[in-house]
Amino acid sequence: MKRVLILDLDNTIYPVSSIADHLFGKLFKLIDENLGEQDRQAATKAKDELTRRPYQHVADEFGFSDELKTQGMEMLRNCEFDEPMHPFEQYSILQQIPIDKFLVTTGFTKLQMSKVRMLNIEADFKKIYVVDPEQSPKTKKDVFQKIMQENGYTTEEVLVIGDDPKSEIKAAMDLGIDTFLFDPLDKYTNEGVTYHARDYRDIAEIVNK
Repeated sequence: MKRVLILDLDNTIYPVSSIADHLFGKLFKLIDENLGEQDRQAATKAKDELTRRPYQHVADEFGFSDELKTQGMEMLRNCEFDEPMHPFEQYSILQQIPIDKFLVTTGFTKLQMSKVRMLNIEADFKKIYVVDPEQSPKTKKDVFQKIMQENGYTTEEVLVIGDDPKSEIKAAMDLGIDTFLFDPLDKYTNEGVTYHARDYRDIAEIVNK
């Protein structure tokens, strides 16, 4: 039986695609201007990755120039999202499960917390952690360990829910924590995860096993 759920935010609680153009419009234009002429395919891929992964990681992977990386960082560092946002409809399934919940998300602190406010989900969580690569070298794996240590959870009592096999899912697997890969578009194979589904309808049953 699980005592706690640890959730990712982007593409786990809400679809980034619903805000991407508004949130990243200026940054996407900047990337097109810098990469688009030389490598349009790389620019398209980089923009797609930015809807799922931290800017710093994408910039390094796609070889952004120092100038482009700096401009993008400055653009996002103090960015806040202030337009209406809506979680996935099935997020309500998770809200109704009466156990502890923590939110662990990667990104710029101010931006991530503005999303939490606009989604009106702060009260759903015992605590919210933003893993901000600009402020600390700590990773999601470090935060998961901290949550368990501070609250007395064993690995068997934790379920990590997320959409990214290389981020929160890998961090949890490295610690021996059960994982639920949320994959509404069927993009992945099982990736060695404990559970893998397009929706959250089985979560309550999983928690009570």
